[in-house]
Amino acid sequence: MASPVMAQEQAAPSRCLAIAQTLPHVTFASFMPSSSTPVSPTQASPTQASPAPASFIPAQAGAKDEVRITYAGHSTYVVETPGGVRIATDYNGAYGSDPLPDVVTMNKAHRTHYTETPDPGIAHVLRGWNPDGGPASHALGIGDVYVRNVPTDIRTWGGDLERDANSIFIFEVAGLCIGHLGHLHIRLADAHYAAIGRLDVVMVPIDGGMTLSLDGMSEIAGRLSSSIILPMHRHSTPIGAFTGRIGAGFAVEFRDSPSLTVSLRTLPRQRTIIVLKGV
Repeated sequence: MASPVMAQEQAAPSRCLAIAQTLPHVTFASFMPSSSTPVSPTQASPTQASPAPASFIPAQAGAKDEVRITYAGHSTYVVETPGGVRIATDYNGAYGSDPLPDVVTMNKAHRTHYTETPDPGIAHVLRGWNPDGGPASHALGIGDVYVRNVPTDIRTWGGDLERDANSIFIFEVAGLCIGHLGHLHIRLADAHYAAIGRLDVVMVPIDGGMTLSLDGMSEIAGRLSSSIILPMHRHSTPIGAFTGRIGAGFAVEFRDSPSLTVSLRTLPRQRTIIVLKGV
């Protein structure tokens, strides 16, 4: 069973946006839910700042504020927060299901990025598209993490553009801004970057096929000023094809573990591509 954690879905100010817009004059803070009663998700534009939530407290980058990130397979990373919330990205049921996550995010470009039959024990299933039409809109506070999304378009197999069918999911926890690009097909516009803000850690697809080209992913990783880049959705693409195009100034680390722990205090000074075991 998923762990019992408090949750609410509502608009909340993004610490990642505050950092992106006001560095270096910023107080690090993170959203903390103050009620166990869910409320309806906001339908505000993802590029607009959200109103103040019920509770908003400074983030303390202490020794216990480490976030654990594990590569589970394909485009699924499992994010475990200091407070014990477990999140699985682009969840299709094959990876990251043991133990069962509290939150899963999905995208619909291919069946390998979602499931129509998620385990009923998963407390929060966040789809990156809106089955009723229009953009998906998520602003979820659960335990010590705030989850939001920025919708993007995708290309169909026939090459047509499908509006708002993918979401970039952003997890704000322990003072960190962690982003998962999903099955991204298009170059991001200025409005997307404004809605995302800053990402300390970003998970990027690098297959270079249906997803955005390697050059496009390199541009995104650089523009977001991320400290850690985690490749995913690799297929047969040589890692060197990605690392060779991302540009100078990036270190590359290969880990012999599928997991890493990260905190504000341990972010690398040099932008670093970390290739976890299994990628």
